[in-house]
Amino acid sequence: MKLTTDGVQHIADLARIELTEKEKEKYTEELSAVLGFIERLSEVNTDNIIPTSQVTGLVNVVREDEVENCDPGTRKKILEAAPMREGNYIKVKAVL
Repeated sequence: MKLTTDGVQHIADLARIELTEKEKEKYTEELSAVLGFIERLSEVNTDNIIPTSQVTGLVNVVREDEVENCDPGTRKKILEAAPMREGNYIKVKAVL
């Protein structure tokens, strides 16, 4: 697939990247080569290939959450040491 300098400019506009004329010419050639390689991959026969989402064979190894009780004295010390509390819980900032 051959890109034009207008196509490269359009991609640069979408990415909010300013390009010089020399860079547009350079990226026109380089991106065209990459797209040509991807186009070649579409020619590979994958009829008998089973789709995979991962190839390591690993399964979910996360353990179940289990509540562990501790004695009231230890609980009190932990809560007193926490910088933020809400009732009998340690309050933390949201992790997003």
